[in-house]
Amino acid sequence: MVLFQQRKGCVLEGSTRVTPSIQPLLQPIRNMSVSRTMEDSCELDLVYVTERIIAVSFPSTANEENFRSNLREVAQMLKSKHGGNYLVRMGPRVLEFGWPDLHTPALEKICSICKAMDTWLSADPHNVIVLHNKGNRGRIGVVIAAYMHYSNISASANQALDRFAMKRFYEDKIVPIGQPSQRRYVNYFSGLLSGSIKMNNKPLFLHHVIMHGIPNFESKGGCRPFLRIYQAMQPVYTSGIYNIPGDSQTSVCITIEPGLLLKGDILLKCYHKKFRSPARDVIFRVQFHTCVVHDLGVVFGKEDLDDAFKDDRFPEYGKVEFVFSYGPEKIQGMEHLENGPSVSVDYNTSDPLIRWDSYDNFSGHRDDGMEDGNKQNTNSQSIGASQVAWRINMPSQT
Repeated sequence: MVLFQQRKGCVLEGSTRVTPSIQPLLQPIRNMSVSRTMEDSCELDLVYVTERIIAVSFPSTANEENFRSNLREVAQMLKSKHGGNYLVRMGPRVLEFGWPDLHTPALEKICSICKAMDTWLSADPHNVIVLHNKGNRGRIGVVIAAYMHYSNISASANQALDRFAMKRFYEDKIVPIGQPSQRRYVNYFSGLLSGSIKMNNKPLFLHHVIMHGIPNFESKGGCRPFLRIYQAMQPVYTSGIYNIPGDSQTSVCITIEPGLLLKGDILLKCYHKKFRSPARDVIFRVQFHTCVVHDLGVVFGKEDLDDAFKDDRFPEYGKVEFVFSYGPEKIQGMEHLENGPSVSVDYNTSDPLIRWDSYDNFSGHRDDGMEDGNKQNTNSQSIGASQVAWRINMPSQT
């Protein structure tokens, strides 16, 4: 695998171009024209995942000027190696697939990306795909891992080395930094392709979200959680604010009556509203697709929850349970889920902090918002510092 890495004050490093699927890194080479231009910029990574799939990632902290300058230099370097069969630029032959950093794309979008990649790579044996984004490399991992499974179904046996290289890249570079929901969606995609996961077409109504183990987000313990639920990245439900004093409860149940009909890609985000402060923190985030839910009770452990899986404030034994039914009517016999008298609920959800949608106008001007401190500009001619758009670069054939 050919790895190019640029750090401030360092020269561009990498390996010679030899069977990237199986060869270890050799002696570093230097490319001073690239390093001179990038020496004042943030770190970027350019990786030959396979001979024909290249991943370029930029940190979210990179500003617009450095990003565009680095991209031009990367384009010049790639042109020297691939001639007219690559392209890294904005233009009509660039396909954009945007979704927020640290999140997973819709299941249908994963399929569309894989089809686009396969179509381009199959059109000409010299065609090369360049994937590039700003922010966490987890999104690169979703694309690479998904295409690995896709090509395993659709491609020929002589591409086995490429699939091995994609698998190694995903396991070595992505798994340590990826989010649980990203891995979950890759597993969904793999299972649906192979047939090991069967599609569920029954309607699902969410009635209860139970948090077992109370996170400590206040100085004296406890937290003040509220939920935001999104379907296809559109908000469909906001709960009241639950005030849970420290050590007063071992669990808390947020009940939705009548049940909330959910279908397709679902994002549930649990926030903590800070006491006497106009701010909120993310307690956990989880994404799932209803087509793979076959049980009316679904449990996500700490290791399955985005953000919480690496947050010491969320107890190690903590988990989140979802209770579904096939209808909106109240589920009988669930009285044991009622919260104790120490838990109070503020249903005044008109508070702008509660109603504020961190995904509002995602396609235009805003990323995953206040709690992450990021904003974006996704205009096709201007890429902001937290740009989340993916590009599959599809050059014209020669």
